[in-house]
Amino acid sequence: MLNYNTNLKQLTLPEYGRNIQRMVDHCLEIEDREERTRCAHTIVRAMGNLFPELRQEENRHKLWDHLMIMSGFNLDIDFPCEVIQAADLKTEPDVVPYPQNRFNMRQYGILTRRMIDEAAEMPEGPARDEAVMLLANNMKKQMLAVNPDGVEDAKIFADLAELSAGRIVLNPADTRLCEFKVELPPAKGKKKKKK
Repeated sequence: MLNYNTNLKQLTLPEYGRNIQRMVDHCLEIEDREERTRCAHTIVRAMGNLFPELRQEENRHKLWDHLMIMSGFNLDIDFPCEVIQAADLKTEPDVVPYPQNRFNMRQYGILTRRMIDEAAEMPEGPARDEAVMLLANNMKKQMLAVNPDGVEDAKIFADLAELSAGRIVLNPADTRLCEFKVELPPAKGKKKKKK
């Protein structure tokens, strides 16, 4: 009866193939340490033939690491370089510090909130008025992306006052924002055949 690969032991590093794994298993069974070391060097040369880029001197340690992994960290030889240990594979990465910038009007985004803080800190004058109007129009565009049915200017002014903690207050009677039109993508229909 044939031995199918699905019935055999699963390979630790399948990119090297079953024959290299058999060589490693044979190397583990050799009693003499010197003979085992020579066998390991032969296996590393065979592994290097499969992956020539790893034969270069700066990458050669990877072949020895792979040999150690394939042996289940049981290979006891004189290694020509420092090799990986089982504990090195079990290390967990550092926790990524995700920003915790949560606020109740997420449709505007954190950058808009930062720009509102910057505009609120600006001294009174035409530059601040211009920045506030640009912010309000930008907020209206962002709100239209969430609510394409339309947005009242008064809603934008109220949100702007709330996000700035009352430092920026616009009067809806005196100020008008730009009118934006939401354009839907063209409907996908059947293409007409050219005659």
